[in-house]
Amino acid sequence: MNLELGHPWNVTPEQAREIQQQLRTQVVSADELGPVRFVAGIDVAFEDDNSVARAAVAVLRFPELELCESAVVRHPADFPYIPSLLSFREAPAALEALRTLRRLPDLLLCDGQGLAHPCRFGLACHIGLLSQTPSIGVAKTRLTGVHELVPAERGSWRPLLDDGEVVGAALRTAGGVKPIFVSIGHRISLATAIEYVLRCAPRYRLPETTRWAHRIASEIR
Repeated sequence: MNLELGHPWNVTPEQAREIQQQLRTQVVSADELGPVRFVAGIDVAFEDDNSVARAAVAVLRFPELELCESAVVRHPADFPYIPSLLSFREAPAALEALRTLRRLPDLLLCDGQGLAHPCRFGLACHIGLLSQTPSIGVAKTRLTGVHELVPAERGSWRPLLDDGEVVGAALRTAGGVKPIFVSIGHRISLATAIEYVLRCAPRYRLPETTRWAHRIASEIR
């Protein structure tokens, strides 16, 4: 698959912030996705004393949520660990993993933040924009913003607000579990992102896309 990496990666933190500021203006927060037949989960972890990023991609048929393709790629993690710039450590490996697939999925669910990021440009925005694929950030923990108490019923959600701006949603995917944090990545609205996350998480707290990507990465490790 021919997938361009988009911009230089061997940059300083200052240059990385400039790239963030340039690219964030290109994020599309409206629905620009066609029929969704394949969804993918992306998980990035680190090994060799955090010097190597290991990206796992799991592609599932939708709505059946059956695994049909997967890929794991290791890539040097040369960029320093800076919380607001994590995508510069993780995205190169994730994009390389996407390049090895037979075809791009119709929708990406990234284990991380999208718009719910201090710079409004998390991993899901970065990968979605560079791959020109609709994408969603699905995070287990909150990075920024505040929200009201989410009712206990599955499907309940409350807006995640940062400086008065809605940057995502705290979403209850199952009764009796902590909410997860959903935000747009690229070419999708928040309402549609919530809908797809719920459809991809029919039984557990985390979507099947994330669960499969975790599983594949753990087996390879």
